[in-house]
Amino acid sequence: MWSAMTAACDAAAAKNVAFLPGAEEEVTNIGLEKWNLALQKKYNTPEAGRAIMYTTYQCYLKAIPDRIAQHLETASNEGFIAGVKLVRGAYMRSEPKGLIFETKEGTDDCYDACAEAVLKRQWTSRIAPSTTNPAPPFPETNIVLATHNLPTITKAQQIRSQQLLAGPPESLPRLSYIQLLGMADEISQALVQNPGMKADTQGRVIKCMTWGTTTQCLNFLLRRASENKEAALRVDDTRKAMGKEIFRRVRGVFGLA
Repeated sequence: MWSAMTAACDAAAAKNVAFLPGAEEEVTNIGLEKWNLALQKKYNTPEAGRAIMYTTYQCYLKAIPDRIAQHLETASNEGFIAGVKLVRGAYMRSEPKGLIFETKEGTDDCYDACAEAVLKRQWTSRIAPSTTNPAPPFPETNIVLATHNLPTITKAQQIRSQQLLAGPPESLPRLSYIQLLGMADEISQALVQNPGMKADTQGRVIKCMTWGTTTQCLNFLLRRASENKEAALRVDDTRKAMGKEIFRRVRGVFGLA
């Protein structure tokens, strides 16, 4: 299995393509994260200049702030780039209830706290190293915010805008906003058109597209829709936003934009 994974990572590294393996139920995540960290150390080198391998953190889990802190401290001590992909979580119905936050607000707070720490590259009261006297330097990070949550994206953009005012974009960590194709498309569209994104040479907006048979894609999207009720319930907002965008493009065709 290790040979197969390193062969795939070798191919990805040769093409400068990132791997973003998903998280699973918590009973398997600890093992998966050990593999991911070993691969991050091998491929996310300063010489590579970017993360090839990412670890996905499900922020509905109460243990995630401490785990992210441990992994960031490992990256700092061992000198590799931390690939951090943040999601809210996919297994609420099957996880033991004691492992996850009791409310959506708890999950949102956890997600935003993790995002703030890695975006600012600063230890915080929630994302803290085990050694604090002195604390290790915060490692270089590459970040993926995989979310359809508008308040979270707005907070991240505010942090990023302040950073762009303070220094050149080249000094910022690589950042990708990712939404599923067909969900929260109005958020993706607004991100693409945001002037701050145009100035942010280290930031990207990505739409995740399913690939497979119709049955495979449908099952995947139905599951994502169930998980992302917040995005699914914004159908009216999406319709209005898409209508406005179509009107803008039609005006552009006739030179009225």
